[in-house]
Amino acid sequence: MADKLIIFDTTLRDGEQSPGASMTKDEKVRIARQLERLKVDVIEAGFAAASQGDFESIKAISLAVREPIICSLSRANDRDIARAAEALAGAERKRIHTFIATSPLHMEMKLRMSPDQVLEQAKQAVRYARTFTDDVEFSPEDASRSDIDFLCRVIEAVIKEGATTINFADTVGYGVPELYGNTLKTLRERIPNSDKVIWSVHCHNDLGMAVANSLAGVMIGGARQVECTINGLGERAGNTALEEIVMAVRTRKDYFNLDFGIDTTQIVATSKLVSQITGFAVQPNKAVVGANAFAHASGIHQDGILKARDTYEIMRAEDVGWAANKIVLGKLSGRNAFKQRLQELGIALESETEVNAAFARFKELADKKSEIFDEDIMSLVSDEEHAHGNEQYRYVSLAQHSETGERPTAKVVFSIAGEEVSCEGTGNGPVDAIVNAIESLTQSGSELLLFSVNAITTGTQSQGEVTMRLSKAGRIVNGVGADPDIVVASAKAYLSALNKLHSKSEKLNPQI
Repeated sequence: MADKLIIFDTTLRDGEQSPGASMTKDEKVRIARQLERLKVDVIEAGFAAASQGDFESIKAISLAVREPIICSLSRANDRDIARAAEALAGAERKRIHTFIATSPLHMEMKLRMSPDQVLEQAKQAVRYARTFTDDVEFSPEDASRSDIDFLCRVIEAVIKEGATTINFADTVGYGVPELYGNTLKTLRERIPNSDKVIWSVHCHNDLGMAVANSLAGVMIGGARQVECTINGLGERAGNTALEEIVMAVRTRKDYFNLDFGIDTTQIVATSKLVSQITGFAVQPNKAVVGANAFAHASGIHQDGILKARDTYEIMRAEDVGWAANKIVLGKLSGRNAFKQRLQELGIALESETEVNAAFARFKELADKKSEIFDEDIMSLVSDEEHAHGNEQYRYVSLAQHSETGERPTAKVVFSIAGEEVSCEGTGNGPVDAIVNAIESLTQSGSELLLFSVNAITTGTQSQGEVTMRLSKAGRIVNGVGADPDIVVASAKAYLSALNKLHSKSEKLNPQI
């Protein structure tokens, strides 16, 4: 019998630590519902003590999602743990995940604690977490750079205190597959009570080896939980990519001999939802979920595929959900069909008023393009949620003129705190003119770090999805806008980013 591999998704916590990837509560709930459809085992919904926004998001997810275990991260102190327990109170199944650094560098320079102090704090944290739930995970932060003798002492002690999962964290992506796997194996062999817990791997991708390290931890080290994110999202170079772990284990079951509960047909839909909400586009050559993952340009490859598919494809596109991206609605579709499709996509609007408003936007879009895809629906619903939020800025309309040999001009109408205003600007191009016009009134003083345009679907009628990344006073935010007119999408994206800058919500982002 094959062992079960537990899939622990931390897109909503570690993935959100990507600069600019912060999400609203409603966006996090939407992703959590999709993760439930994907059938992940554990959703790390956030870090409850980091901010009120994170606390409210975990609380909302705990009530909205019933099948997976809902987890909150916490530092190894009573305040964080109590806050996590409070946020998780409504969860059907809950886990508290507590951590403390164990490497000499982190203990000395960051914590300014002695090894004995770290050991005592780790024990106390797990002991306290156990008063709220029987499911407690402990992570030694920067474990891959920690002294193995000290790791053995800490892990043995926290298992005695009641930890049920031990996570071997490669916090800075320092690990090398064989070494990482063998270190985990050594820990399990040397720690007397290691058989009392599930061992987990959590790897960062700084050297491009997160997936390889995680799989080495599973095969060499005996881990049976992998912590990962959709699209490999995460700070710096990102985290272990869920889709790559799952499809590696599935495709090479002859080698791994492991089972999992993931519904692989939901992988692409989940990838696209996370990309659309965060504004982090998936590179075309990304394994499994990239646009070119199943494309064949070489004549030799095309000939082979036509003769026998498995000559050049080790996976089927439909097995990860590519075939599911079909046209579902059009100009003549009715309200009930639209509402049914929202349900199938896992989108739950809170009131009939919101459904009606989203349907009106759908009809408006259907007048502009004849074929409406799932991605279009997700985009317009996201716009509708933003329109009903407490946003400082909201797009209304624009007029723009560009002509060869002439400096482009733009007139933008938007609202500030509900009051409609109009502004004009010029620039080197239409987008520059729009940004200059908006800045003439908002005077945000922000710096544009990234401007990216992607087609949401295929064809010349596709909506353009624009991402703008702004920086101000150390804060980095992403704004996303979508429209068949990419100039309009650009204005929406810029205002979306300004809204995030205007938000005062701050959070602490611990690494593990």
